[in-house]
Formats: sequence, C-alpha cells, structure tokens
Amino acid sequence: MSGPLRGLAQVNLAVEDVAAARDWYARFLGVEPYFQRPDADQPAYVEFRIGDAEDELGLIDRRYLPEPWTSATGGVVARWHVDDLPGTVQRLLDLGARPFEPVVEREAGFATASVIDPFGHVLGLIHSPHYRERADGPSAG
Repeated sequence: MSGPLRGLAQVNLAVEDVAAARDWYARFLGVEPYFQRPDADQPAYVEFRIGDAEDELGLIDRRYLPEPWTSATGGVVARWHVDDLPGTVQRLLDLGARPFEPVVEREAGFATASVIDPFGHVLGLIHSPHYRERADGPSAG
C-alpha cells in the first residue's frame, strides 16, 4: 500500500435526466452501462466500467445529492487518460460537449484539455506518459 488514497475508484456525475446522460455517455464511450437502478426504463443511478482498470463512472439523479450541492460547474476535475487527446476532444465536441479548457501541451510529453458535457460537468482529459508507462509496462530498449 502506498498511502491512504490508493487510486481512483469511482467518479459520479449528478444529472437531471439520467436516461439522457446514460445514452450520451454510452455513445461516447462505446459501451453500455453494466449497472442500472431501479431499472433501465427509469434509472436513478447508472454505472459504466471504463478504461484499462475498468474504473467506475456513475451517473446519479441530482435529487439524491446532499442539499448544499449546487449545479454550477466547478470543484474537482477528474482527468481520464486518452491516447489521442485532440481527437477525443473533437469527438466530444461533435457529440454536443462544449469547450472548457483547450488542449494545452505541458512539459515532458503531458497534455491536458477539458470539455463540459451536455449535462454541465467538466470532463477532464490528459495524455500522460506516466499513465502509459504504468499501463503498458516499461518500454523495451
């Protein structure tokens, strides 16, 4: 164990219309949710497993959030590693997301960007050499 925070276990996005958000994310991700409650016709919570580690992306009906929660964009930005950052940003924009942070080339091969999904959430993206090293293992020679 490397400390009290062992890794990203789940990201939940609060939405007004869970079914619409489910359908949009299914189109973008190219996978169907593996978990829906109470059912697929009237979901209040939907969960996808995505990425190399099958991280959990949950969509929850905003009504279930604590009272002080607001619908304004802000707070924590979870960044998901992508291999093709400009292409992924363009695909999200084509699906109706809005620009938030343009692609920014950082040092040492890192690049970041973010969009606002049609439901008001900041979806953070990163191309990270460190992620690739951990996911793919050390490169040969």
